[in-house]
Amino acid sequence: MAKSINTCNSILALLFNGTAFADLAQNDGSGPLTNLYVSLHKTDPGTGGAQTTGEADYGAYARIAVPRDNSGTGWKTPASGSTDNNGTIIFDECNGSTNSIGYVAIGTDLSGTGRVLYAGALSSPRTISTGIQPQFSAHALIVTET
Repeated sequence: MAKSINTCNSILALLFNGTAFADLAQNDGSGPLTNLYVSLHKTDPGTGGAQTTGEADYGAYARIAVPRDNSGTGWKTPASGSTDNNGTIIFDECNGSTNSIGYVAIGTDLSGTGRVLYAGALSSPRTISTGIQPQFSAHALIVTET
């Protein structure tokens, strides 16, 4: 069976905006995550992967924190079963080494293993080398719940 659009929106709102899923699920009341973390990957982190699976390792690379809310820098309030980033997501400029980046993920941890919540392939791989500063424009990272 497929989920209804309302259910998809509620799941996304819980994960990306910290909004309770009425009568079913609440955001953690004692220490909820305030951010989700966007990571770049050389290989597909896969359905069982961690945030470190195939993760970028070029010079100055670090995951980017995006607030779990619908503010200007957070995530859009879900509609039609999808959400996206409200603000531009800008990674640090590469200062050494080169990576071919083919995937992006959204996970739970700033560093270390972390849980991948959603991952997907870029429309085409990007080579990141010295002087390149990867970024996603506002509304470019679209997450769909089906």
